[in-house]
This record gives sequence, structure tokens and C-alpha cells, in this order.
Amino acid sequence: MANEIKLTLRQTHKLVMTPMLQQAIKLLPLARLDLINQINQELTENPLLEEEIVQVKEESSESNGSAESTTDIEYTKDKGEENKTDIDWETYFQDNFYPQFPSGGYTPERPPIENTIRQKTSLREYLVWQLNLSAEDDRDRYIGTIIIGNIDDDGYMRSSTEEIAQSVNVTADDVEKVLGFIQSFDPSGVGARDIKECLSLQIKNKGPTSSLAALLIDRFLDVLEEKNFQRISKEVNAPLKDIVEAVKIIKELNPNPGNKYSPTEIQYVTPDVVVVKAADDYQVMLNDEGIPRLKVSPYYQEILKNKNKNEAKEYVEEKFRSAVWFIKSIEQRRQTIYKVAKSIVRFQREFLDKGLTHLKPLVLRDVAEDIGMHESTVSRVTTNKYIYTPQGMFELKFFFHSGINLSNGDMMSSVRVKDMIKEAVGGELAVKPFTDQQLVEVLKNKGINIARRTVTKYRKELKISSTSKRKRRFEY
Repeated sequence: MANEIKLTLRQTHKLVMTPMLQQAIKLLPLARLDLINQINQELTENPLLEEEIVQVKEESSESNGSAESTTDIEYTKDKGEENKTDIDWETYFQDNFYPQFPSGGYTPERPPIENTIRQKTSLREYLVWQLNLSAEDDRDRYIGTIIIGNIDDDGYMRSSTEEIAQSVNVTADDVEKVLGFIQSFDPSGVGARDIKECLSLQIKNKGPTSSLAALLIDRFLDVLEEKNFQRISKEVNAPLKDIVEAVKIIKELNPNPGNKYSPTEIQYVTPDVVVVKAADDYQVMLNDEGIPRLKVSPYYQEILKNKNKNEAKEYVEEKFRSAVWFIKSIEQRRQTIYKVAKSIVRFQREFLDKGLTHLKPLVLRDVAEDIGMHESTVSRVTTNKYIYTPQGMFELKFFFHSGINLSNGDMMSSVRVKDMIKEAVGGELAVKPFTDQQLVEVLKNKGINIARRTVTKYRKELKISSTSKRKRRFEY
């Protein structure tokens, strides 16, 4: 098992996806709160898992006439545990374990409360972000942006492919191809044109065990509410109990996949990573506060030491393997977050020093190659993770975006270009607002070569109205 554990996540695509490997990958994209819920669930289901008690001891010392408090964290053991054999963590954890904070007793200041409040990402923003990272060329990206603009808050595309094709002067097949691409995005079921297509898209991700549920969605969706499962059982020649199980699977699907991306919902964000400047360098620290630290119960180790095979020992061995792998998976997640954050800090040093104008273009491949992992691993671990920096609180995925060519051959972040468009519109004459072509010229004068349709796309992403609407606003 030790050899199996040492496999990196970028190698797993070559292997049979065992339940344990699936669990390790499943933990990567979990948000902080979801991870805590998952840990609590495992604590309930696996008797071999225990929470390590963390005791915080306060010591005060006087310096320059004022009292300062230093915090030391100790992991305390239960009474009677001193003589028990602890797990040899080095057998299960990689050698490059990263501490929560750097040595020297330094503890970073907590971010101000106003920096932990943000509006939830809208469905359109989330889809555009996925599109920009994965579209093969500007043409598909442009078509995809128009498609996403026609997806409502519930996640459904409300225009036909023919209407979109006509508006962007391409064929319906071109639109259908890009739509199929968008329908592979998260949340599952997005971009569907009706409820049947929405559920069918979701059931694809459930695997071959859901083939009967897929058949019911395709042929019997309109009559499922009647609950005449016996008739359906006869028509598809399947046992009644299988029909009932398939219906249960269908009920777990979300008929409105976009509804969890309410743009008006306020979120309070706790950072997963904290970056602070110390001297001339930046320290990257994982924020493990509030996340239960797990250990394997020493009580059950005595059962494992028993050389006699019996049903109880087999059960404990199974739960032991599950517990160790779960702890290992959490540690794998921690280390991957750390490595990705460390890499982002290396790439975006100028942004941390000087702010948004110095944000560099960055794609998943850059970080993946830097830390020796697969792009899919980097993509998973940057989902729903937040980093607190001297420039503010950001999602990790904020740092991944395309670049625009400058006239001198350099590249500029698309985020910075959008900011320049916003600045230009903010300084325009109310009676004569800039057209998109004029914005192209404004950017060109600053050394940025950009197509008009790209300016139009960026303007829409910034939710800036068209020229005529901006002008009409100031007419009386």
C-alpha cells in the first residue's frame, strides 16, 4: 500500500480508478466548509478515526512596557494514551510536509472582516472563466461567449442554435459544437435546452450503473410522475426494484443547475491560504484553523496486533486502511494547495508588490509544469479556494487568465485590459460615449493590439452597456 500511496495524482489517469483514488481526487475541489462536513461524516462512519485535540496555550511577556501575547499550539493526547503505539506517519505521508506557519513563533494578522465578504460568482462569470481556460481558439471562445450570454439563471439556453448562428454569422453546426463543449462544464446539466436534455447531461456523469435511469429519462420522463412503475417495468423488461432505484437516482438530479449561483447572495469567505510579506520575500501559509486534525484510534491498534484472523480483525483492518487513506488524502490536498499557491506567488510576484497593473497572464499549464502535476489536478484544487494577500482576498482561479499581445512583443493580462476599458468608459464624455471601435483605438494608443469583437466581449463581461444605451442614459 505504501507504494500505491506514493503515486502522484498526475499518474492516476493511467490506473484503474479504485475507490480510494477516487476519494483522493474527490477531496481536491471541495470548498473549506464541504471538507469539514466530509471529515465530520467520516468521523461518524469510521470508528477508527478520532479528532486530535488541539490545545492553545497563551503566554504573555512584557516588551517595552506593553504586554504581548504569543501563541503556541500543542497536540495533546488522551489520558492513558502515552504508552500506546502511535501510527508511523512517515510511512503514509510524503516527506515534504508543510507546517501551518513558518517557524519563529510568527502568526499573521487576520484579514479585516470587510475583506472576507464578497458577492457569490454568477453563473455567467463561472462559465466564461471555464470557457477562457479551455477554448481552443478565439473563434470558439467568441461563439461560446454568445451562447453563455443566452443561458438564463437556471442554467438553460433560451435561444436556438439557428438564432445564435445567424447573429454571429456562423453555421448552426459550429454553434452546436461549441454548445456541446459548454455542456461539459460545471455545473452538470448547464446549457441544456429543456428538462430532458438537462437531466440526460447529468446522468452521463453517473457512470454505466445509471444506464437504466438514462433510459427512463429518454423514454418515460413525462409519465414518471404518475408512478406507474409496473407498466414501465414491463415495457423495458427490467425488475420493478431496478426501476424504483433508477427513479431514486433521477430524483437526486438538479432540474435547475444554475440556481446555486445567485449573483445577489453574500458570502463570508475564510481564506485557505494566507500570503504575507516578510523582509523581501513572501511567506505562503496554509490556514488549517477550524479543520479537524485526524488520527487513528490507538484502541484499535491492539486488535490489529492480534495475529489470529477473525471477523472483528478483518473489519478493523478494512476500516484502518480506509482511515489511513482518508488522512493521506487530506494531506495530499493540503500539500497540493500549498504547492499551487507557492507557484502562483512565484509567477505573480509583481502583482503582489505593485497591484493589478502588474498581473501577469497565467494558464493552468504554467503552474502544472512548475510543480510537476497534471493540469486537471491544478484545475480541481483551485476550485472554491481563496487566498489572502497584501493586495486583498482572491479566488485562486482569479490568477488564471489569458494574455493580450502588446506592440513591443510583451503580453498583458486580460484582467488589466478589462480594467483599462473600464477606466476609458469611466472618463468618456456623457454625450459622446466611446464605440467599441473607438475603445480599440484608445487601447492601441497604449500599445495594446486587440480586435473589436474582443473589446465587445470584455465590455459585456464587465456589464457595461452598449454605446447607444450609455448615451441614452444622459439624454433628457
